[in-house]
Amino acid sequence: MRSIKKRFFSLTMAGIMALSLAACGDPEPQEPETGTETVSTAETETASTAETAQTETAAGSSSAAPAADGSSNILIVYFTAAENSGVDAVASASYTTIDGQAVGRVRAVADMIQEQVGGDLFSIQTSVVYPTDGGELIDYAAEEQDAAARPELTSHIENLDQYDTIFIGYPNWWADLPMAVYSFFDEYDLSGKTIIPFNVHNGSRFSRTIQTIEELDPDATVIEDGFTVSERDVAEAAPDVAAWLEGLGY
Repeated sequence: MRSIKKRFFSLTMAGIMALSLAACGDPEPQEPETGTETVSTAETETASTAETAQTETAAGSSSAAPAADGSSNILIVYFTAAENSGVDAVASASYTTIDGQAVGRVRAVADMIQEQVGGDLFSIQTSVVYPTDGGELIDYAAEEQDAAARPELTSHIENLDQYDTIFIGYPNWWADLPMAVYSFFDEYDLSGKTIIPFNVHNGSRFSRTIQTIEELDPDATVIEDGFTVSERDVAEAAPDVAAWLEGLGY
């Protein structure tokens, strides 16, 4: 009888120890958390370009799809040399760093606007390969202005009629619009639409570019209270962009 009790006690203790060991083992692996969302790098010739292209082709070479929040009547058009600098684009002087990634400065502001208002993005692409060096780029911009050049556009909007509001973004080059933006206004009639300018500058703010847009599209409503930011402050501009848009009623 004592032998049976002893054996029962031993089996009971063995079971308790097994349960204890199981409870102290490694927990079931959890799905890793995703990192903080960053501005996509459509400007680089890398795998990330394909991801960003899904956003840009919505308003570019294929029919536009409605934005996730239904605000497909908004189009955010922008020009940045960083997306027109060929395979060396990652070295472009037109880049800034957002969440550890290189992004064209004007594109970065366009992304901030889209985050607040939704809508579609459209990158003005040209057949010109712009210099990546800052000094060479600004010299080339001066040559384009002197020649009153109109760079050929290689990206096109196929469904402009669905948009009522057009945000238009660009760098200030020699106190003027980039010639590629003139090409854009030559190609598209924005009569009856609301145009909202935004730009990146190195001290000159908008200069006369808003007045120029009014002259190029006299039958559009051009919002003169545009958003302008120094190229040195782009990375921290999101709160200012949000406040500006709120002031416009967004």
